[in-house]
Amino acid sequence: MENFVVSARKYRPATFNTVVGQASITNTLKNAIKNHHLAQAFLFCGPRGVGKTTCARILAKTINCQSLTENTEACDKCESCKSFNSGQSLNVYELDAASNNSVDDIRNLVDQVRFAPQLGNYKVYIIDEVHMLSQAAFNAFLKTLEEPPKHAIFILATTEKHKIIPTILSRCQIFDFNRIQVEDIANHLAFIAKSENITADADALHIIAQKADGALRDACSIFDQIVSFAGNNLTYKAVIDNLNILDYDYYFKVTDALITENIPAALLLFNEILNNGFDGHNFITGLGEHLRNLLVCKDSSTLQLLEVSANIKDKYKEQSGKCPQLFLLKGLNIINRCDTQYKSSKNHRLQVELALMQLCSINTPDTEKKNDGIKVNDNSKGGSSQKVAVAADKTPVSTSSPATNKPAIETNNNRATSTATATVTAAISTSPKKPALKTSSPSINQFINQTKTETKKATAEANEAAPDYERPATAFSQEILENTWNLYAKEIQQKGKINLYSTLSFRKPLLKENFTIEFTIENKVQQEVLEQERLDLLSFLRKQLNNYSINLKTMINTVESERKPYTTGDKFKRMAEKNPAINKLKQVFDLDIDG
Repeated sequence: MENFVVSARKYRPATFNTVVGQASITNTLKNAIKNHHLAQAFLFCGPRGVGKTTCARILAKTINCQSLTENTEACDKCESCKSFNSGQSLNVYELDAASNNSVDDIRNLVDQVRFAPQLGNYKVYIIDEVHMLSQAAFNAFLKTLEEPPKHAIFILATTEKHKIIPTILSRCQIFDFNRIQVEDIANHLAFIAKSENITADADALHIIAQKADGALRDACSIFDQIVSFAGNNLTYKAVIDNLNILDYDYYFKVTDALITENIPAALLLFNEILNNGFDGHNFITGLGEHLRNLLVCKDSSTLQLLEVSANIKDKYKEQSGKCPQLFLLKGLNIINRCDTQYKSSKNHRLQVELALMQLCSINTPDTEKKNDGIKVNDNSKGGSSQKVAVAADKTPVSTSSPATNKPAIETNNNRATSTATATVTAAISTSPKKPALKTSSPSINQFINQTKTETKKATAEANEAAPDYERPATAFSQEILENTWNLYAKEIQQKGKINLYSTLSFRKPLLKENFTIEFTIENKVQQEVLEQERLDLLSFLRKQLNNYSINLKTMINTVESERKPYTTGDKFKRMAEKNPAINKLKQVFDLDIDG
């Protein structure tokens, strides 16, 4: 039986030019070799499977090559290159620091450094997973790493750079390896498929590249796994079935349902996804990625951020034209909130379904446009619909603060007013008609006053129940704030809360940015009194000023607290400072101070 070699080893890069996705690092190393500017120590750091150890081996092979090419690459023909390719080179020493992390292991390494190479100019020591060395091993390695023999070069590789002590970092040239781009991984997999006579769809290779998360070694492993599953015909369907990945088509269908506000279709698609064995959390995160890709397609300059195949990219462009930008932004906010709340929720399915229903309702207006009247359907008589129009009041209920005539910014009050008016309209339409002679003027006034009272009550309840971003935030001045503050203080005085009234009346509140009110108090006793009434005070200010973004910040006047005595002991100290004889009198007669 023929021995199988995995693709990650069989197609491992052997020259700098074949390294995938690390052009800046390979070019720097080639220039250093060409200009004879090689450092005595290198540190290769970055995520797994991006080519750190591969570049270390290529560097070791290239600097010992006896006849470099014009492109500063190893010739693969000299004796040094042949011995390296066959794994018999004595100039390369590899150490796994994960299992050889003691001081004795480093001492053995240091003992070998003093021997010159038998063939070639350099002896290269590659230490993989160097962050696993112990603190004592690092310290034992410092001197040799700083001043090694001329023929010795150290290449350290690690995935966790932050675990290496600074004294090691300062002795090395540091190269940070980046995650490999999806397009580069897909192209390399296409090269492997062509070399192995495997037919592979471009969409399938892009899915594998995305699943690898920037690691080429992981991509090669997934590629071998899919080939074992599907044979020599690598299709998109085979990849998503084997890797348990949700098909792109589901996200396109769900998004179409969201755009058309088709809640039943969205919920049925989600149910189908769950029945296929997919997790709800993976679905909602994938939907967020889908909306992000649609947002990226809105501008040609950001189109390069879309890491999908050409076929899928065309679908994204087509659907992106149907999606308003505001819908995508609000949708991403809803999905992000669902993602963060998913784990803490006890009913995961309901959490996702609620997010889908909210997504379907993004474009639904809060209130219909106001016309000359409000139309109300009355089905109380024989199932017939009777349209009743009520003329709009010429003096609508004001939703601004008492001290200012500025209208409220938000539309919440309009919604509450419409609700109350519609209720009254329905009551008028369903009430039995009375003769005009029996209708007196006082009863009409009472009816109007009752209507206004109900409207104000509905407005207040709507403001309290609305989210923060829908509540009114009417601007007000410092003078209006002081008048409203004094009005609350007078109400407190009438209730007999003298201490709180004194606290509120002693100083003036100050209006700061973002509707923050700063109020200075004298001591902690006043602070405790004020904290007991904090919620009532805030509620009063918000309602009177029609601004639900108001916050109250209290501060203790520490300067005056230190200067003004309050207790008996503080008063005695103040008197003793002015007249030292008082302190002498206390000592002579052995007097005590109460408090």
